[in-house]
Parts: sequence; C-alpha cells; structure tokens
Amino acid sequence: MTDDPTPLDRLYRAGFAVDALTTEQRAVLDSLSPDELAVLVDIKARLDEVGPEVQAHSEIAGGALF
Repeated sequence: MTDDPTPLDRLYRAGFAVDALTTEQRAVLDSLSPDELAVLVDIKARLDEVGPEVQAHSEIAGGALF
C-alpha cells in the first residue's frame, strides 16, 4: 500500500478546483506524469502570485481586458 498522494490530491492541495471538473477532466489530470504535474502546479503558483494585480486591473477596466 502506498501513501503517495494522487495527482488529483496534489492538484487539490495546490488550490485547483478539481471537484468542479467533469469525470473525464479529472481522469486526464489524474494521468499526468510527475513532470507534467510539476509544470501545472508551477504555472498555477505563478498565476496566483500575480492574482491581486490582475484582479485590480480587471476591476479598473471592468473586466474588459481579462
């Protein structure tokens, strides 16, 4: 028995809304390789870092740009 988290567990812990995805989408994400998973988590982290700036721009521009 292994205690390693599944790709979906890791994505959930990284803040992805995996519960909102379809069964088919979850299956695709659950089949990601470790390298693919690392890239996806890294991209989300970088997007989250600039989240407040993007949100501020969308509020100022009324969401027209984003």
